[in-house]
Amino acid sequence: MVTEFRARRDLVVDGLNAIPGIRCLRPKGAFYAFPEISGTGLSGVEMANRLLNEIGVCVLAGTAFGGIGTSHIRISYANSRENLTKALERIRGFVEELPAEAAIAGTAR
Repeated sequence: MVTEFRARRDLVVDGLNAIPGIRCLRPKGAFYAFPEISGTGLSGVEMANRLLNEIGVCVLAGTAFGGIGTSHIRISYANSRENLTKALERIRGFVEELPAEAAIAGTAR
């Protein structure tokens, strides 16, 4: 099971880091990623709400963990690799459709 969760973690972290405007450190424990999303032009709350309402991907706003999480979201990778891949594809498509100024900000990683 440890090997499987490591694979899921790597899938999620690598997938998030491939999306312009999102940066994610590789977590050492648990089964959550906490990506920084300020390069998208959205706050964590805005991103979480829009991902759920517009593309059906559920994440948690980083502010649930205090002020430090304003520009973060939390994603669980306790799901199948197939579902995680679908979620990452949807997130990528969503971010790529954001206004041009957000996309430009996201390239300045």
